[in-house]
Amino acid sequence: MQALLVFLAIAALSLLASSRTLLDPSRLPGVAPLVASGLIFLVFGALLGPGLAGVLTLEDLDGLRPVRALGLGTAGVILGLNLDPRVLRLLPRQVFSAALAHAGVAFLFVAVPVSAVLMMATHLPPRVVVGGAAVLGAAASLSSGHFAVLGYRSGRLERSRGLAVALLTMLDDGVGLLVLAVALVLGAAANPLDGAGLVGLAMLLGLLCGALIVFLTYALKDPAELMAVMLGGVALVGGAAAYLRVSVLLAGVACGATLAVVGGRAVAQVARALGRFERPTYLILVFLIGCRLQIRDLDAWVLLPGYVALRFLGKVWGGSLAQRFAASALKLPPRLGYALISQGGLSLCLVSGYLGLVPGELSQHIFDVVVLGAVINEVLASRAFRLVLEAPRVPTGESS
Repeated sequence: MQALLVFLAIAALSLLASSRTLLDPSRLPGVAPLVASGLIFLVFGALLGPGLAGVLTLEDLDGLRPVRALGLGTAGVILGLNLDPRVLRLLPRQVFSAALAHAGVAFLFVAVPVSAVLMMATHLPPRVVVGGAAVLGAAASLSSGHFAVLGYRSGRLERSRGLAVALLTMLDDGVGLLVLAVALVLGAAANPLDGAGLVGLAMLLGLLCGALIVFLTYALKDPAELMAVMLGGVALVGGAAAYLRVSVLLAGVACGATLAVVGGRAVAQVARALGRFERPTYLILVFLIGCRLQIRDLDAWVLLPGYVALRFLGKVWGGSLAQRFAASALKLPPRLGYALISQGGLSLCLVSGYLGLVPGELSQHIFDVVVLGAVINEVLASRAFRLVLEAPRVPTGESS
């Protein structure tokens, strides 16, 4: 009954999120960005979850773990398909340097101070503290390019500049996933060696599932059959990873990367088939992640201002550094850092997967900070992006 309530609530919210009034930033400037990004589902999940109204209990959320695993698996496969090594090889080195600059600076700005604070404030083993701070830094390093995409689609931003921003935000996904793998090595098992084994098992599982999907779709031409096999494969990788208690997200990425490398002609059809389910699956996942938020977590509220401020500074400074690296390779907008403030949904997937594999008070605090920060950063990003759209002033003496 409770699961049915969840899906009915999501269906109702989908209709609500399509309202032109809510999507109009001139009428509701604080709500419109959340609706456009889907984070309004995060807010409603927090309101209905055990932390507030309690419409959904912890037992209900535990019963919905397969749905969460399916969402994380889908997100991972799509990420793996986007990070196609054959395409990445064609990009100039300056592009990778720029992506690493804006992601790495934000990571260091958050992870290093938080790690020092947690070392002094808690009595947890250093490897657990470092792993938790690394996950928080990884979430801070990620950015979403949806404001840039909306900007060039509306004609307010040059297409080349918008695509360049979207490319940089896509490449920083690799930084976040790498840091997640390191954090799981440190905290997902009794010792780092066992943790490395679990990460390796997740990657191997994804590779095998990807190879199986390639084999099953090799001779398929009917779109309905292709879609059925693809969805079954995604459910398989998510369910198997959840059963083995390894990272569903990393297994999905390995599966998607395998499809991208050896999938052949079927890859484009597979990506289109999966793309039809991306949005509803993402909204369900975001809703369930919001349900896990502990709104009364005082420690998270204490860390939140520092997290948001440090990430903002890291993105602005890292954006200016990235602009220098990629000036000869990409046509980037001025004030690039302000286009990178939006945090994106992958950060929610990172902390959700980490909380499931490394349970504890510290993991819950990190989860709460990132979820709350995602909402605040989305609102900040909608205002900061206006500075990107504004043309920089030219001094009077240089006008000629």
